[in-house]
Amino acid sequence: MSRLFGTDGIRGQAGLFPLEEGAVARLGRALAETLRRRRLEPRVLIGRDTRESGPRLEAALAAGIRTGGGDVAAAGVIPTPAVSVLLRRRRLGAGGVISASHNPYQDNGLKVFDSRGRKIPEEWEEELERGILEEGRGQEGAEGRREEDGVAAGSGRSGDGRQEWKTGEVAADPALAGEYLEFLTSRLGSAPPGGRKLRLVLDCANGAAYELGPRLFRGLGFEVEAIGCSPDGRNINEGCGSQHPGLLARKVLEARADMGIAFDGDADRAVWVDEKGRVLNGDHTLYVQGKRLKEAGRLPGDVVVATSMSNMGLERTLGRMGVRLERTRVGDKYVLARMRELGAALGGERSGHTIFLEDGPAGDGLLTALKMVEALVESGGSLSEAAEGLTEFPQELRSVKVARKPDFESVPEIRSMLEEIRGELA
Repeated sequence: MSRLFGTDGIRGQAGLFPLEEGAVARLGRALAETLRRRRLEPRVLIGRDTRESGPRLEAALAAGIRTGGGDVAAAGVIPTPAVSVLLRRRRLGAGGVISASHNPYQDNGLKVFDSRGRKIPEEWEEELERGILEEGRGQEGAEGRREEDGVAAGSGRSGDGRQEWKTGEVAADPALAGEYLEFLTSRLGSAPPGGRKLRLVLDCANGAAYELGPRLFRGLGFEVEAIGCSPDGRNINEGCGSQHPGLLARKVLEARADMGIAFDGDADRAVWVDEKGRVLNGDHTLYVQGKRLKEAGRLPGDVVVATSMSNMGLERTLGRMGVRLERTRVGDKYVLARMRELGAALGGERSGHTIFLEDGPAGDGLLTALKMVEALVESGGSLSEAAEGLTEFPQELRSVKVARKPDFESVPEIRSMLEEIRGELA
């Protein structure tokens, strides 16, 4: 059986297996059946980002859930971490988010969360994969073949006639977004009105934060200029957001802003631009917040969890503060697992995913942004001053497409090269 779930759920080109309507409907049906089999509430919260394929896949997922004996609550366009938050606050069995995060609009994806707002375990993933593949869609589909058995949102009948689906029509409940904003503001101390009034520039990547991001910070009394807030279904992450912070850097300088904040398409990550126009990444977040928690006596075990992508400079800088950097595999679910093992309060990735475990088990761009703003309000200083203690080592990160992904340690040639490099750096 092919592995459809990666470190961040299912990803692929929308309209091709497994991100076409028939497969997504089968996943929804399998999810409802899994919940019922485990005697869990068969009610699923669905959220999505702004991609043009989102409404079709949302309808397919809803049709599948209802066909499997479940029910649906729809949040509409909403940040991925909002679904995690709402699952913990409401009586719901699971959540499904239709998003491909920082990928271009042609792609889409599906993340599934349990009732505690955590990504589902591998056992559940395997059950859902079997549900997707059980109608004969095997390796050909996994390689990107277009499928024919799409699910119509209204009629709910598959093209091949083998399954009659219930309706996939949904109506988003606006109260869900308001409840998420209430949660965010409840996590703050000094940032609400009455504190320092910062001038902020937000880049919402034409994605899931395009409405809630500006609404949140303006509601707290900050002066906000917002860009990347005009989604058209195809411009998500296009030359904007956390993957392309150059525009934000220019806007920060033009506006003489205190800080720029860039989210990705589903707003589970955030990166920064300081008042000098310098782009700061997730390592800077871990440094600023790690130092802040350490000084407040709120860093259990004096440990911060990051991945192999984090800069060696972060490890050295935290070490001088008496804080150990624990590294794990790339992927926020691996960061979370290691945090739980160690009892760590803070963890994240260089890409901008940051987890504050006392606030929840998911990376949340809006929450992280609030905590960075709060740090500036408390200190009275600038973002460049807050981050100046971190000196990064030269580093190059590249994404390379490969046919398979073996463990580097299992390849003798690569293992010997790694050992040599580690020896030189020791």
